[in-house]
Amino acid sequence: MNSLNKTAVSTDFPARAGEALPPQIPSRDAEIVRLTEIIHSQTSTIHSQDIKIQALVQEVAYLRRIRYGVKNEAMTAEQRSLFEEDIVQDIAAVESELKLPATPSVPRTRAGRQVLPEHLERVEVRHEPDSCTCSACQSSLVKIGEDVSEQLDIEPARFFVIRHIRPQYACRQCETITAAPVAPAVIDGSLAAPGLLAWVATSKYLDHLPLYRLEQIAARQQVSLSRSTMSEWIGRMGFALQPLAERLAELLRQRQVLHADETPVRQLDPGAGKTKRAYLWSYRSNDLDTGPPIVVFDYQSSRSGQHARDFLQGWQGSLMVDDYGGYKKMFAADAAQIVIELGCWAHARRKFFDLQAGGVHAQAEEALRRIGKLYAVEEAARAMDCASRALHRQQNSVTILEDMHEWLIRLRIATADNSGLARAIDYTLNRWASLIRYAQTGNLPIDNNPVENAIRPIAIGKKNWLFAGSERAGKRAAAIQSLFATAKLNGIEPAAWLKDTLEKLPVWSMRRIDELLPIRSTAQID
Repeated sequence: MNSLNKTAVSTDFPARAGEALPPQIPSRDAEIVRLTEIIHSQTSTIHSQDIKIQALVQEVAYLRRIRYGVKNEAMTAEQRSLFEEDIVQDIAAVESELKLPATPSVPRTRAGRQVLPEHLERVEVRHEPDSCTCSACQSSLVKIGEDVSEQLDIEPARFFVIRHIRPQYACRQCETITAAPVAPAVIDGSLAAPGLLAWVATSKYLDHLPLYRLEQIAARQQVSLSRSTMSEWIGRMGFALQPLAERLAELLRQRQVLHADETPVRQLDPGAGKTKRAYLWSYRSNDLDTGPPIVVFDYQSSRSGQHARDFLQGWQGSLMVDDYGGYKKMFAADAAQIVIELGCWAHARRKFFDLQAGGVHAQAEEALRRIGKLYAVEEAARAMDCASRALHRQQNSVTILEDMHEWLIRLRIATADNSGLARAIDYTLNRWASLIRYAQTGNLPIDNNPVENAIRPIAIGKKNWLFAGSERAGKRAAAIQSLFATAKLNGIEPAAWLKDTLEKLPVWSMRRIDELLPIRSTAQID
């Protein structure tokens, strides 16, 4: 065994001087070349692995932020606020238990009590002393002033009955009977007054309460409101309000600049015994226009771009959208209509924000800083008219955009392909022409946030709806939501508007339909 080992070892020594190397042993130069190639190959492999690891780290950080972070979809702001409210409630309960004075949860920025809105009804409760004579000398007291304090109170949903009494009068001579005619109603013969109908609709579509919860609320006051009955009311209301929603869409398509977006919803598929995916397409007017704001929702069975083309058929103007391919055919050179694409800087910013959220990222931070300068220009021009804003953008935004474009090109050359930074840069550079169009005018928006803000309440509410029962139900909900969302944009209280509209609608002339729309003024509407 030892001799075998010695023999094996001896073969590893180099040959003696003057002897040729065995043919199986390469020369030193060839070995150096071989090892150099191996090093280069391994270096390239390590570099590729580093890029992949960086991408995975960013993806994990992004997913953790989505799952646990401040800005996420898994836990909405409304859900997070529940935990914050619980903490405040616990502190108040402990203070009450210990009989400690209440302490504000956050520092107050002003002194004095909150000023209550002037439009609220004031119910006066006077508190007179037990006696109007002085307790010391028995002299009569003289009023020298009064101390007034206010408390905010509420009367929960209160059901009451309206009795319509129409006296009947007879003419003895003509033997005829006269009585006031029955006032027409949106739902003939229904026991629901306009106020109740408005309460059901706003509770379902604004407060996102399912009908079974409304049934329970009514039951607490010993009022029977079945879900089937309320469903029938909503169906008939939706039919009556449909002309108003269609008129809103007509007025919206008269604008030269629009926002568009879409969000998925679930629709019941009875034949399959499960739900399928449908989409709520959203179209909104431009806040930089002079007319009243309008938002219209269009319920469709899919995300096909054909739905957007059908809704905007014949429309020409500038359309602000994200990078979804369904809109691309409208922007093609051979498209049947002239539609100019506007890029959204909020979407471009989001790509770099996701990188920065994964950890310190110098290039992403620099990109965010540059984009932030664009938004600072917009904030300074918020109150300007169109001409002044155009000049302001020309003097400020154009220079920022030119510098950013050069910087992004240089950065992309030095950035490895398939990295998170490369994808963020490519997204911005590929859409550059559409992203900079706004800066060349004074009336085009910088991002698509207005329509995203309009659709967000519906995205939250659909968690309570669970699904739409049918395509007809989805279209009805879209029509009612269009009217409610437009009312909110115009500072009109939706429930009060709907009650008033339901009272007027049965006898209203369609030639005056614009007067019923939930918009600030019809003076600017042709």
